[in-house]
Amino acid sequence: MNKIVAIDGPAGSGKGTLASIVSKACNLVNIDTGATYRCVALKALRNNLKVEDKEEIIKLSENINVEFGLDGKVFLDGEDVTDLIRSKEVTTIVSPISSIVEVRKNMVELQRRLANNNDVIMEGRDITTVVFPEAQYKFYLDATLEERANRRFKQNKDKGIDMSYEEIYENIKARDYNDMHKEVGSLMRTDDQIYIDSTNMTIDEVADKVIKIVKGED
Repeated sequence: MNKIVAIDGPAGSGKGTLASIVSKACNLVNIDTGATYRCVALKALRNNLKVEDKEEIIKLSENINVEFGLDGKVFLDGEDVTDLIRSKEVTTIVSPISSIVEVRKNMVELQRRLANNNDVIMEGRDITTVVFPEAQYKFYLDATLEERANRRFKQNKDKGIDMSYEEIYENIKARDYNDMHKEVGSLMRTDDQIYIDSTNMTIDEVADKVIKIVKGED
């Protein structure tokens, strides 16, 4: 069986950065599941669809082509959309779109296909519980809401995305509630996850801990 490292956690907890570091250190293919939902959201926007256009969004998610390239690049139908999927417009609608049961089922199938026959690291909201409950390594990465909002604010600033701290705070707060109350694939803690509170840790400290566990050094 191929090696699967699964990381779950709320928005802004550092899952994406952690997965990127660990993938390189442990020679794993990094599959950003959140990016697959963001691609659906971006394509919905480009087709002038609103969150209420449920049936059209479901059809769109059935035929979407998402690929991951080197250095974390994300491709939608062959186009590099790495930065576009992090826009304010996409961020605003991605959570409710990802709550559509049929969309989640379609994305889970896509995510499993992407991981087929590869040693992978995958992060999201329901990786340890739904996508790959059989994963050999399961982590739950957490941090306080204030710390997560502050991290996302700095990240957006570096990328030139114009969102205030207050706006980001309220967005993440709403996403936390939505993610934990999804009909399918909700974010949850389980006994078989290794819980890491990264509030007062650097990303390198978190990565070192995870890498040692994956390599069997801890």
